[in-house]
Amino acid sequence: MSHNSFGHLFRVSTWGESHGPALGCVIDGCPPRIPLAAEEIQAFLDKRRPGQSKFTTQRQEPDAVRILSGVMVDEDGVQKTTGTPISLMIENTDQRSKDYSEIKERYRPGHADFTYDAKYGIRDYRGGGRSSARETAARVAAGAVARKVLPGLVVRGALVQVGPHRIDRSRWDWEAVDRNPFFCPDPVAAEEWATYLDGIRKDGSSIGAVIEVIAEGVPAGLGAPIYGKLDQDIASALMSINAVKGVEIGNGFEAATLTGEENADEMRIGADGRPEFLSNNAGGVLGGISSGEPVVARFAVKPTSSILTPRRSVTRGGEEVDVRTKGRHDPCVGIRAVPVGEAMVACIIADHYLRHRGQNG
Repeated sequence: MSHNSFGHLFRVSTWGESHGPALGCVIDGCPPRIPLAAEEIQAFLDKRRPGQSKFTTQRQEPDAVRILSGVMVDEDGVQKTTGTPISLMIENTDQRSKDYSEIKERYRPGHADFTYDAKYGIRDYRGGGRSSARETAARVAAGAVARKVLPGLVVRGALVQVGPHRIDRSRWDWEAVDRNPFFCPDPVAAEEWATYLDGIRKDGSSIGAVIEVIAEGVPAGLGAPIYGKLDQDIASALMSINAVKGVEIGNGFEAATLTGEENADEMRIGADGRPEFLSNNAGGVLGGISSGEPVVARFAVKPTSSILTPRRSVTRGGEEVDVRTKGRHDPCVGIRAVPVGEAMVACIIADHYLRHRGQNG
């Protein structure tokens, strides 16, 4: 029970550490004959790649992906999946393990240092090992493959809140997401965040964020009642991302403030003769099964625990100390969590699509 895998039919296992020679994933269950090139995966990894602005860690990693197995070039010269396990590898090239030598025996507040030690009796203090957000590069690679499993699936994410500062949803513009370093759909908010986060960065501190992921092109019927709910698995997948402390689907916690009349998504018959929802408070999932509306999920990311301000802690030997974390860190880890959230939602939907097809044909 090593718990390094998720999914049922579209199953992803990640491997590697922050300061090891490489990291990657193995995808088992991907259908055959799907065109897949490394360049397609790379496009998503480039969105998550560190060092692209002053608002993220300055670790310089190209995150170049290699497909080691599970594909071959067919008679038409197109590289396609073969139905066998797909192995993806991303080399680490800019580790600075010496940056962590001072905390070798010290537990950093807010990190998993103590809990890893309590569970395993050994921990990789060099950047946190498996607990490092570096591991999420493998998830983004897997998400790129998952997007190709269900034709017509579009999964997009955006940063909708930084600290106490929220976007104005009346200004939501998907094109703006690619025009600023925050994946922010509100151009005005993006400018305000730049000033706010610059102050956080210069103070050596950090701040939390909220990310919203929207999946369109999800057909009705994916998921299952009780123990195989689509929203249940999405919530679990998003909670597995480093630093995530909360997940909501659709209206989420806001639903607790609504009346039954306000919350229930009413229906009428659409032009095609099928039921049409007049709102999407449910976030595209009813009774654990997709309704055909966009699947909407949000998750909250805590502030990066690696900050320059000394914090009280203890050592492995029981000595009380103050810990000041050096190295290169994200002042807002929520920024690079956007493509990670997209990838996890894509993987879960791909898995449920294959499960639905397997049961219902």
